[in-house]
Amino acid sequence: MPTLKKNYVVKKKNVLNEIRANNMTLQELRFFSIYLSKINPDDVNTRIVRFAMSDFKAIMELGRIDINYMKNVTNSLLSKIVNVPIENENNRFIGYTGFQLFKECTVIMDEQTAEWYIEIDAHDKALPLLFEFKNKYFTYQLFNALRLRSSNQLRMYELLKQYEKIGYRVLAVEELKELLGIDKNEYGDRFDNFKKRVLDVCQQALFAYTDIKFTYEPFGKKGKGGKILFLKFFIKKNGDFSDQLTLEMFIDEKKEEFDEIEPTVFDERIRFLSEACNDEFSTKEIVVLYNLMIENLPYGTIRDDLKCYDFLKHKFDYMIMRNEKESIKNRFAYMKKIISSEI
Repeated sequence: MPTLKKNYVVKKKNVLNEIRANNMTLQELRFFSIYLSKINPDDVNTRIVRFAMSDFKAIMELGRIDINYMKNVTNSLLSKIVNVPIENENNRFIGYTGFQLFKECTVIMDEQTAEWYIEIDAHDKALPLLFEFKNKYFTYQLFNALRLRSSNQLRMYELLKQYEKIGYRVLAVEELKELLGIDKNEYGDRFDNFKKRVLDVCQQALFAYTDIKFTYEPFGKKGKGGKILFLKFFIKKNGDFSDQLTLEMFIDEKKEEFDEIEPTVFDERIRFLSEACNDEFSTKEIVVLYNLMIENLPYGTIRDDLKCYDFLKHKFDYMIMRNEKESIKNRFAYMKKIISSEI
């Protein structure tokens, strides 16, 4: 594996940045930024990027894993779809083309060194978005993506960084939500909730950890009842951000973090999931059920303890209901069956 450079640069085509969010987690968005920083956008032959498994685990914030969990993680990356708009010669939208960002992911052990590696390759359809484009793009140093703590923050950074040279950007509130991957009903019609939980949090994060800062204000006509429809963002260079974290430093930090907390986090997760089943099953049985969930559920769900709990509780309650109608002799086997059927 090549030595990690201190100043990776992300070069991103504008049309790729404007594509509506495709439910990427923070870790997946960060990984994509790292992927873009490690390829040479002028050379399509660099499309396959190789990571040491230990580095990949740190980037994706993975603790204790097995091969089934790794399949879940890589399959999630391979499932990410982008919908690229099609415009006619008058720049009028006439349709779109959908395809995956990545086409292949290989996890393999080097037999000579016994070290594990992961290689990922861009989808053929995605190559024009990633390589050999001459205009309509922007760049940023990778460190800007490493300390941000949510997908909203990372996407907000990229959306504003693209317009840094212009100095401002006007966005419809609903369009901004779509670009950030926020459901239009998540904050209802209350702009103050969106302001407090998203806009102001992003503003603080970008000021603390990136090379730009922004202010914003309502723009243009308001809707019914004074509803804010558009926002104008003023973008400036930020000279007060935190230290420029290198990729190497970031990976080392994450490795230390998981070395310290990994066993405790895993044990607490298993205990928490046991409660979803009213502590009916042994610790080893809960681990088996959890591994089945890893195999069958989306990566984003597995990373969320509460979603895992709700899923398992729902299955357990269903088993209790079925048991009332007809006695289930092996309740653990039944739980394994209904979890596996979630494919």
